[in-house]
Amino acid sequence: MEILVILVPLALMLGLAGLAGFLWSLRSGQYDDLDGAAWRAIADDEPPQEAPAKR
Repeated sequence: MEILVILVPLALMLGLAGLAGFLWSLRSGQYDDLDGAAWRAIADDEPPQEAPAKR
């Protein structure tokens, strides 16, 4: 039971660190354009290059 004296505050600190990281990501604009990243992943930027003809 003495281990709870260490584990409970540690769990609270890790939870607060995760919450702080999430709030930071909201303020820095990480979630502003969710659709743009999806379209950039599937968009063709360059036309495919033709393979050289074999002789």
